[in-house]
Amino acid sequence: MYIIKKKIKGRDYYYARKSIREGEKVISKTIAYLGKSRKEADEKMQNMLKEIKGKMVSHLKGNKPIIEQKPEIKKAKKEIKPLTIDELATFCKRKGFVFKSSEIYGGFAGFWDLGHLGVELMNNIKQDFWKFFVQEKENMLGIDSSIISHPKTWEASGHTASFTDVSIRCKKCKKFNKVDKQDLEKVKCIFCGGELDKNTAKDLNLMFSTKVGPVEEESLLSYLRPETAQGMFLDFKQIAEVSRAKLPFGILQVGKCFRNEIAPRDFLFRSREFTIGEFEFFIHPDEKKCDLLDDKHKNVEVNLLDAETQEKGKEDLRKITIAKMLRENKLEEWHAYWLAEQILWFKELGLDINRIKIREHMKNELSHYSSATFDLDYEYPFGSKEVAGIANRGQFDLSQHAKFSGEKLEIFDEETGKKVIPKVIEPTFGMERVFLALLCQAYEYDLRRDNIILKLPGKIAPIKAAIFPIVKDEQFVKIAREVFLDLKKSWNVIFDSGGSVGRRYARMDEAGCPYCITIDGDSAKGRDVTIRNRDDTKQIRVKISELKEVLRKLINSEEIEFEKAGKIVETRVKEV
Repeated sequence: MYIIKKKIKGRDYYYARKSIREGEKVISKTIAYLGKSRKEADEKMQNMLKEIKGKMVSHLKGNKPIIEQKPEIKKAKKEIKPLTIDELATFCKRKGFVFKSSEIYGGFAGFWDLGHLGVELMNNIKQDFWKFFVQEKENMLGIDSSIISHPKTWEASGHTASFTDVSIRCKKCKKFNKVDKQDLEKVKCIFCGGELDKNTAKDLNLMFSTKVGPVEEESLLSYLRPETAQGMFLDFKQIAEVSRAKLPFGILQVGKCFRNEIAPRDFLFRSREFTIGEFEFFIHPDEKKCDLLDDKHKNVEVNLLDAETQEKGKEDLRKITIAKMLRENKLEEWHAYWLAEQILWFKELGLDINRIKIREHMKNELSHYSSATFDLDYEYPFGSKEVAGIANRGQFDLSQHAKFSGEKLEIFDEETGKKVIPKVIEPTFGMERVFLALLCQAYEYDLRRDNIILKLPGKIAPIKAAIFPIVKDEQFVKIAREVFLDLKKSWNVIFDSGGSVGRRYARMDEAGCPYCITIDGDSAKGRDVTIRNRDDTKQIRVKISELKEVLRKLINSEEIEFEKAGKIVETRVKEV
């Protein structure tokens, strides 16, 4: 038996452990709690050993067989509480995912910096988004429009006049709240639960203004874009002409947006600078049928909170297929197709779609130009909130820009032989909100390992693999470096030779790295390595010559089981 020390929430706790052989495995078990100080632990351990020795002597004197008597196990129960958004923010800072912007000056509310792991994760999400919605589609084109547009853009879109929120101050904590006009009489302060001062309520435009031009007297008042959509409407006709695109087709972009939020909160969820991934899909105004809508889309099942239920003041969800939503006339076929594609991307990305609900906008919520709008809400630690949305915008935007610019934004439709202004379906994703949802889902405290495991899907994990020489032996390090440099040509991998292998594993578990590759004494002889799986700590042995291909299949979740990707290695199992 031996004594171990564990740190739990910054405090020291001591336990007695014992190694027991079960078959071919050696299992380390905790058998008793010994206290909060080393002195107390040593005293209890001595008493336990004396007690066991006394029982053995007693059995021998009575000529009875020796039966091992285990002391009473007093395990310290570790309560795992639901993850809070503040805990996630602290974890993200500690591991290098997200930092407060300008933190050396106390931070700047609503602005965040992505760290070395965060930027890798975000780039992987954006690349997967682009691959799914542009590269794998025949009718999608990508652009990257400017952040600042001509001021008339925002007049035409209606943002200058009506892109506002109601700001209202709390009587108790004095903080400003953002509320909907219809909720003024019934809501409380989101920060302290106090009563809101209705006399302070006023409309505030959410766009960030800026001056364009170096001479102030001649500068032009403009705005940082609050959405990416308008850039795609402005470039619509040029894109259609130079690409020779025919209806139906879409224009997609991913980019930074800015909104001067009244009350930024909930970590990355509501901030003042953020990334939107969205596209405008242009369809003939008379088109009712979608030739891409097949059984794969129709059979997609969602949790729907429909408008009728909300109007009754209820929030009951019902399981429903896209096909049934069509039969109930809740949306048109192209709208249904892209809603299904949104769900399918989330599923392919690794999000649990059972934690997503589809909320249908009620009539009093709909924009005047929209015939149907749905929010895709994810179950975050702070509640079910919008991670994406999809709206039928009709012909509103192109018609408005044609009116304000004096340019004709019609497109010639070869099938009908007429010029038309297309109608538009607009799917939208908050990329930081997708980022946040993936982190919330992946975060798991593992009692057996006594550390956090970030179970991110391999294809979006910021670090794909870590290469460890088991000890700092020149021969091991040389092989490890060769493997590292070869894999680095294909993925973001790291080399780490500092500290015990156990601590290196733990660091990578917290970083979300799915696979750790260890070079040991057998690697030089057999030219093979050990791959450890993050999620269950199982290990396999793989030839170095086959390593890259095996890793590619594992990372991309192709049809290969980890245990069948190499020779299983029996390892010591640690139990609590």
